[in-house]
Amino acid sequence: MMTNNEIAEIFIRVAEILAIQGEPSRRVRAYERAAESIAGLEREVADIWHDGTLTDIPGIGDVLAEKIVEMLTTGRLAFHERLQQEVPPGVVAMLRISGVGPRSAARFWKELGVTTIEELEEAARAGRIRELSRMGTRTETNLIEAIEALHRWEGRVPLGRAWYLVQVMLDALRRAEGVEDVAAAGSVRRMRDTVHDIDLLVAASDPAAAIERFAQLPITAEVLLSGPTKSTVRTTDGLQVDLRAIEPARWGTALQYFTGSQAHNVHLRHLAKQAGYSLSEYALKRGDDEVLCGLEEEVYRRLGLPWIPPELREDAGEIEAALSGTLPHLVARGDLRGDLQMHTTRSDGHQTLEEMAEAARAAGLQYIVITDHTESMAVAGGQTVEELLEQRAEIEGLNARSTDLTVLAGAEVEIRADGTLDYPDPVLAELDFVVASLHTGLRAGRERTTQRMLAAIRNPHVDMIAHPTGRLIGRREGADLDMEAVLQAAAEMDTIVEINAHPDRLDLPDRYVRRALQLGVRLAINSDAHDVRDFDHLFFGVATARRGWATAEDVVNTWDLEKFTSWLAQRGTSALS
Repeated sequence: MMTNNEIAEIFIRVAEILAIQGEPSRRVRAYERAAESIAGLEREVADIWHDGTLTDIPGIGDVLAEKIVEMLTTGRLAFHERLQQEVPPGVVAMLRISGVGPRSAARFWKELGVTTIEELEEAARAGRIRELSRMGTRTETNLIEAIEALHRWEGRVPLGRAWYLVQVMLDALRRAEGVEDVAAAGSVRRMRDTVHDIDLLVAASDPAAAIERFAQLPITAEVLLSGPTKSTVRTTDGLQVDLRAIEPARWGTALQYFTGSQAHNVHLRHLAKQAGYSLSEYALKRGDDEVLCGLEEEVYRRLGLPWIPPELREDAGEIEAALSGTLPHLVARGDLRGDLQMHTTRSDGHQTLEEMAEAARAAGLQYIVITDHTESMAVAGGQTVEELLEQRAEIEGLNARSTDLTVLAGAEVEIRADGTLDYPDPVLAELDFVVASLHTGLRAGRERTTQRMLAAIRNPHVDMIAHPTGRLIGRREGADLDMEAVLQAAAEMDTIVEINAHPDRLDLPDRYVRRALQLGVRLAINSDAHDVRDFDHLFFGVATARRGWATAEDVVNTWDLEKFTSWLAQRGTSALS
């Protein structure tokens, strides 16, 4: 039967085609919501169907339930196949281009006759886009840049997509006979924001059993290579995954080697040579004698080093820091006590204030900030000032009933084209916490976009800048910003800069995290939750912070509530003086 991800993917494609065809937004959103619900289920849809409870899934009514049954029983959806005949697949693929929505894709197709991304790029370079009404040379230039950015992402997938796939495969491999340990390696274990191929390792006394189990996983679509200790498959999602079965006695050396990075490993081999060893994926060797390492820690210890966290293994100074005893004690998920950005049904969130608070409590948090969008973000259901005040009263009522979670009243305030904010200063002054962000005009030019951001940072009411670059991994490049100027201003104004933990964002990117720390910028790791399940994303934000060498002391929402609110009060007094 089809998997949850396969069913969700078909519903997403249906939503995209309907949007291109100009169908009502409520119909499009119904399929999008169904896809989100199914992708987030902890059980297989097939099991829920057998229980007769498909319509208990949020967003699944009788009509969509019938379509799910059709996919489960036939492996196809006739409605989807009919839609595919009506809209060329290349037109749907245009939605992967940053800045191209369903209406634009439809216009390119119907008015210019282009049906693929390649044809669209040719049309843009030939100056044909500017011939369309309401589209000028800037639109044309932005389109070319966005297509070039898309080409740069090709062949790589966001960490979040790869990570959850890996967990499914590792959980299954753990149950294979003779398996003693399992792990992801490569860029997945180093938690890079994008991943090419996926590397998995198993320590197994019976490698053949692990290899066989790997080939039989429901998520395996095709076995590309199979040998006694290595197998390569293509998943139903189209990703290539390599599995290596390792002798348990060699586990530490193999895990270190296959985790990489290449530059880190080259540096280690140089250290090994200085110590009289040769180092490979199998063992340390001195002459003809092998030194087997069952644990990674033993590999590093033999080379005179402490264990180096995988997120740091990029040969970016981590080996020198290890040699000098100055490796940072990196922030961990358990250090987080608060979450400073999330959304409810008052804007574009999926759950109510109370439901989000309960999920935050279950995630082990002590305090949260509700930051629904402001009114100029109409597409996200932004709130008017009157609605914001109503929400504040609702938050006060919830706090009066709660003893173990404190909710702070905030807003994610849009930075307008002229650098002013969506709410006037007197309104912002009434909030517990103010987040400012850019959602539009990200390609308006480096100087103009940077000045908008700097104006927000210098507003004394702004406590934090959210997802600073505005990137969407694999879909949209970040804004053309002078990030050095942005980070220096944040340090000067003592404005928090967010590490947005959503796996589609991971923004601030790790390279800027490290620079922010060098400048003394305060950071926050936030879920940007729009759904109760999104608190799980905090893990990815922590990983990004770790890749940037951040410690708990660098992250403000590791503070307890008293310290955090005291700092806010002091900062507010200082900023307004």
